[in-house]
This record gives sequence, C-alpha cells and structure tokens, in this order.
Amino acid sequence: MSSPENLPLETAQKIILRWDSTASEEAREKMIFDHTTNRDEIDLYLQAVDEIQRSISSASLSDSHHSNPSSTIQIAMARLEDEFRNILISNTNSIDTPLDEDSSFSSSIKRHQDFKNDEDDNEDDDDQNDDKLLRFDSTCSVATTATSSSYRSTSSIREIDLIPTEAVSDLRCIADRMISSGYLRECIQVYGSVRKSAVDLNFKKLGVEKLSIGDVQRLDWEQLETKIRRWIRAAKVCVRTLFASEKRLCEQIFEGIGSSIDDACFMETVKGPAIQLFNFAEAISISRRSPEKLFKILDLHDALMDLIPDVDVVFDSKSSESIRVQAAEILSRLAEAARGILSEFENAVLKEPSKVPVPGGTIHPLTRYVMNYISLISDYKQTLYELIVSKPSTGSYDPSNPDTDFDELEGKPPLAIHLIWIIVILQFNLDGKSKHYKDASLSHLFIMNNVHYIVQKVRGSPELREMIGDDYLRKLTGKFRQAATSYQRATWVRVLYCLRDEGLHGSGGFSSGVSKSALRERFKAFNAMFEEVHRTQAVWLIPDSQLREELRISISEKLLPAYRSFLGRFRSHIESGRHPENYIKYSVEDLEDAVLDFFEGIPVSQHTRRRSQ
Repeated sequence: MSSPENLPLETAQKIILRWDSTASEEAREKMIFDHTTNRDEIDLYLQAVDEIQRSISSASLSDSHHSNPSSTIQIAMARLEDEFRNILISNTNSIDTPLDEDSSFSSSIKRHQDFKNDEDDNEDDDDQNDDKLLRFDSTCSVATTATSSSYRSTSSIREIDLIPTEAVSDLRCIADRMISSGYLRECIQVYGSVRKSAVDLNFKKLGVEKLSIGDVQRLDWEQLETKIRRWIRAAKVCVRTLFASEKRLCEQIFEGIGSSIDDACFMETVKGPAIQLFNFAEAISISRRSPEKLFKILDLHDALMDLIPDVDVVFDSKSSESIRVQAAEILSRLAEAARGILSEFENAVLKEPSKVPVPGGTIHPLTRYVMNYISLISDYKQTLYELIVSKPSTGSYDPSNPDTDFDELEGKPPLAIHLIWIIVILQFNLDGKSKHYKDASLSHLFIMNNVHYIVQKVRGSPELREMIGDDYLRKLTGKFRQAATSYQRATWVRVLYCLRDEGLHGSGGFSSGVSKSALRERFKAFNAMFEEVHRTQAVWLIPDSQLREELRISISEKLLPAYRSFLGRFRSHIESGRHPENYIKYSVEDLEDAVLDFFEGIPVSQHTRRRSQ
C-alpha cells in the first residue's frame, strides 16, 4: 500500500468526495469504520484526509484545477464526525458488575493488561513514524504517546474496557485528524454527548437517581435509609470503576494529541454525573438533624472517607478540582452533622418530657432507646473517635441539669466521656420520672430496674464496656444495688415491724404474760400488710429473671426467719384461744410460695389459679 506522502492530492480528494454522505445514497447508508469494511479501505480514507491536511498546511497548491482542499476537508470532517459518533455508540459496553466493592473484576483487569501489552508491542513501530500529523501506524493501533496515569497502581480502582481495543484505536485515529484540522470543539461535543448517555445508562443500572437536593430533603427518612444504602454501594462502583474507566478511555483516545484534551473530554463526560452523584450525599449532610439519622450519616461519612483518595486520583486535574472540593466539603459537613446530632441527642435525653409512670416499675422505653443507641454508637467508635474531639457541654451552671465531675475521667477520649455523660443525664431524667410514682417502694424498684438494664447493656457490649470503663460500671452497679436496698427498706421494714416482741407483754415487761389481744392485733396487722404487699407487688415487674430471683431470695431471707421465729414463740397463745385461723393465716411455706408471685407483672388471682392447676 502506498504511503501517505505518495497519495496524489487529486486521488485524495476523490476518495473524500466518494464518501460524501450529502452527495451519495451509498455513502449515506454505509459507514467506513464498519466491521464489514476492508481495513485497507479505512486506511486509504485516513491517508486521503492526511494528504488534504498536508496540502492545506503547505499552502503550495500549484494545480488550480483541483477542488478547493478547504471545502474537501470540511466534507471529510463531517464524515469523520459521523464515523466517530457511530463507533462510540455501536461499541459502547455498559458495566456489568454487582453493587459490591469486593466484586471481582479480574477479567476486566486482564483485558486492561492485554491492552497495555499491545501498546508496548507497538513501541518500535511508532518510533519509525516521523510525521507529526500521524500518531498511528498503518493499523491505527494506539501509540505509546498515551501514557498511563499514576493511579493505575491504586488497588481500589478497578477499570474495565468500556469500548473494545480496536474501536479505541479507530477513535484515536479520527480524533487526531479532527483536532489537527481545527475541529476540537466538535470532537469533544460528540464524544461528551455519547459518553454522557452511556454514563447515564450505567447510573440507572446502578440505581443512581436524578434527584435534586430539594428532592432528597422532601423524602421521608425510611425512604432515605434505603437510598443511602444503595448510594453507598453505587458510589464505590461509580468512582472506582465507572469514572476511572471513563478517564482511562479518554486517555487512550486523546492523550498526546493536544494540550489536556483528554481531561477536557473526561470532564465533558462525567462532571454532570459526578455532581449528580455527590448532590445526594450533600443533601443528606445539610438535612434537618435528628437522632435516628446519625448512623446512616456515619455510614455515608465512612464510605466517602474511603472514597476520597480515589476521588483525588481520578479527578486529579485542575479542571476537575470542583469535584474534589465538593467531595471534601461534603465529608466535612457529614462530620459536623454527626457531632451536632450527638449533641442534640444528649439534650433530647435530658429534656425527654414523659411524665406517665410505666406500669409496674419496669424498664422505661427511654432507657431501652438510649442504651440501644449508645450501643450502636460504640459500633462506630473508630469513626467517632476521630470526629468527637471535645468534651460534652454539661450545662452544670443550670441547677435543673445534672452535674458530674469530669476530672475523674481524665485520660478518657472525648467520645467515652460523651457516652458516660449520656448515661448520667439518662439517670437524671429517670430520677425525675421515679418521683411520679406515689408508692416509694415502686419508685425504688423502677430505678433498680432501669439502672440494672443500663449495667447489663454496658456489660453485654465489649466495645461499650471498654469505653465506659470498669470504674464507672462499678458506680452504676452500686446504684442499682442501693435502689434494691431502698426498696426493701421502704416495703419490708414496716411489715417486719409487726413481728417484733415489743408491746406484746403486760406492764411488767418480758417477765409478764403475753397480751393476747395485742398479739391478735399484731397478727392481723401483719396479715393485712403482707396481703396488701402481695397483692400490689405481684403486678410489679422485674423483667430480668436473675435480678427478680435475687430480690425474692433477699426478701425471703429476711421475712421467713423472722416470721418462723415469731410464729414459734406465739403460735400457742393464738391456738389456745378461739378462731385461731382468723389470726394465723399463713404458714412459713405459704409465705415462701407467695414471695414467688412477686414481680411477675400479673395479678395474685392468676398466680393462685396457676398453682392450683
């Protein structure tokens, strides 16, 4: 085949005109760069374009009868623009990968390596081409002027071939000729238009929706949670595979042809989609703060933090600085949102206003919510250790707020102090709620239940226990044990007071005889008190079975020996009189059985039926 220098200008013009789609039906219906076209025909057309370009640049046209090369080159450029568009459209591959950052892209990577090896194999051929208008050998393979970017070695970036290698070579052939003829803008516009459509198609496939910041903020939180999970998975694929592959494709086609043209085409293609992608995270970062949003915001923060290094290398040029800045600013706003939500959560716990006592003194819904919440916080401790850098604002100068001495927590990270502070204000709120019980015994039982639950939640989470620390855990344990002691005093001191000897003897003291009337009154008082306690406290509830059993045992250890001793000393005095059954209503075994009814949360009548079955 003749070299480009030997192709006569007249022949070159005839080749261009033969493929003029405005003048020929055949030219309109058939594409030059088609798999059915002979490769020599493609090379001949490119050589014709090169000859016209060379003639124009030399400005030494001696044959005046030739058609104007300038008009011929316009026809050629219109044709090449159509060919460029057709190759892009007909050879585009959409990404075919699950939304999983650990998905295997080995086949794509292999194709990438094969492509790079092909580039290396052609290096010697390219060195033989001295014509600066031509950056391709006779087969239009990509020359080594298209160098690899440094991010190729970034392990998280997984490129795929968006367009087959042979088509990439043809695109580079056409782009080089369009740009050298002054058709840079048309080339970029065609490229950007087609590739943006391909990116949009991949966005749909990945579930990335076109939502404005306003659209996102109008969605309810349940919808947003689902969209956040989908966005996190999609964003990883978009940055590490889709955008990275688009950047690589631009380099393969345009790098070395002109100044930063590859970057201009890359930004023409992905700037809009990238802004669309990050607008979702931005909308979340500036949305109204509420406690339930914290963990999804932290998920977003962690995902974006993980992606920032990849964003920095994929969008590494001056023209793509706005994308890098947007991602960094969103990350900063997400961090600030997390700090703000934690502070607002603390305030909400302190001010939670419910005043209706929970039935039976059981665990308050606020206690469950707060402890489950801070258990989840401990799951994010690595992120929050970095974000939470200051101690909580305790508001200790406000007499209505709890006070605590943070000096004793010196050396603990700020996050740990925040968690301890949340428990402090939770207890402060619970102490206030306990005062709404009219029965002091139930008030103490309520505190015991709730603080015990706090202790169990801390003990059940190794991460939370590590942050709270054993010293503070011992304080909490002491508090619920003190509440249990206070309950027993409030309930049982007056019951056991009926079983004392004082007041049962005549005026002569213990040497005198027992006053049967006083003894009868004492038994009646005990029976009435125990019956009332039994009836009342059977419907009280201790949800933790171990704590419930421990308190019953403690009650029995005080009640049963005292009653057994009292009964032993004075039974004969009652049984020698009339109607002893009216005074001695309980045996020791009856009391033992009755104590088992306590704190089950069901009425005595149901216990009685259950025991009789």
